[in-house]
Amino acid sequence: MSAAHVSSDDIRDQFSKAMSAMYQQEVPQYSALLSLVAAVNEEVLAASPTLRETLAADNALARLGVERHGAIRVGTANELSLLRRMFAVMGMQPVGYYDLAAAGVPVHSTAFRPVDDAALSRNPFRVFTSLLRLELIDDPELRQQASEILDARRIVTPQAEALIERFERQGGLTAEQAEQFVHQALETFRWHEQATVDLATYQRLQQEHRLIADVVCFKGPHINHLTPRTLDIDKVQRRMPQAGIDPKAIIEGPPRRRCPILLRQTSFKALEEPISFADAAQGHHTARFGEIEQRGIALTHAGRALYDRLLGEAKQAAEADNAAHQARLAAAFEAFPDDEATLRREGLAFFHYHAVPGAQVEEPVDVDDVERLMAQGALTVTPMIYEDFLPVSAAGIFQSNLGDKGHDGYARGANQQPFEQALGVPVIDEVALYAERQQASLEQALARLAGNVGAD
Repeated sequence: MSAAHVSSDDIRDQFSKAMSAMYQQEVPQYSALLSLVAAVNEEVLAASPTLRETLAADNALARLGVERHGAIRVGTANELSLLRRMFAVMGMQPVGYYDLAAAGVPVHSTAFRPVDDAALSRNPFRVFTSLLRLELIDDPELRQQASEILDARRIVTPQAEALIERFERQGGLTAEQAEQFVHQALETFRWHEQATVDLATYQRLQQEHRLIADVVCFKGPHINHLTPRTLDIDKVQRRMPQAGIDPKAIIEGPPRRRCPILLRQTSFKALEEPISFADAAQGHHTARFGEIEQRGIALTHAGRALYDRLLGEAKQAAEADNAAHQARLAAAFEAFPDDEATLRREGLAFFHYHAVPGAQVEEPVDVDDVERLMAQGALTVTPMIYEDFLPVSAAGIFQSNLGDKGHDGYARGANQQPFEQALGVPVIDEVALYAERQQASLEQALARLAGNVGAD
């Protein structure tokens, strides 16, 4: 990238703010949600100066106010591949593979997001992107019709596609080109009140699954939700009705803990929006909503295996009432360590390692000395935030807002290889990525301490 080009991080930051502004205009209740989340976050920080200091020291406070994730659904391999190229302009790569068909939702997904520490600190904008699995539609005539409808549309403007190609040729975009790109890329995610099909076709697709109708029947993959990050999702859930917002019944993910893990999510229920059909019929469509997330520490394979087992035990008798559901989760998760020291020692979670400035270290320093250096106070750690998603939680959010319990016939096993073929590249293994970041931070910290060996 030449000096004349703006960074992909800057383009991503511009785009995420433009997306949020557009969604506030399209879904005014999302604006109310942002205000509620901001107020709750400030209350949490005011009540805990130590938390504020910790977040500020780790540069996590600056990202909190801008942090968002969005979600879209596309219909074809070509659409998915083109969006991969679009997100690459913004420094976002496909991380993780999520099989939602196992939960009765006919899509599989990845998350486009930044991957390195500096980019995440700048703006951790993510887009959970799902590809419709047309092969799961049992009716061959309906499946063929859906395929033809999707093949006829173009979800990226010619100007945006030209700027993507320019980025790929020259390795970046100028400030003027980046501004044009953000403006044009936004069109892909805009809501359209005009369906591209007649009412009868819409109804047939909706009867198969409401998500299929949402993907197939419109001009493009309108953003179906944006998600701010809160420091206390339970408080936001309780306050949504007071703000005139109707929340979903339960908070998805792990229970409330002293040491938050992975991801907790809730949302307000999807809006019923008027639409016009290609045959001039009038109707309504329900798809777009607002979501809230609370992020905790990223778990290792061992930690995730324990999480999945305990979640499975709690789900055996899940309740529709959130209080009862959370109590059942909390009881099951008593078996999951709830302090950072144990999570680190038992290899259940990932951490960033830091050398303590000015620490005097006399002995040789290597990876075998980590526990001794921790005990001496020469090394410290901070939790590594989980940047990804949970398929069970994602399916729960989808189903609660689509009014659908899921389709048992879709649970035919994951299909990662065809998904990656459609994407055009392999997805990045998120756990391996956390492990690499942890190891890099440890090596850097040990190198700094090694420079202090024998120092006065």
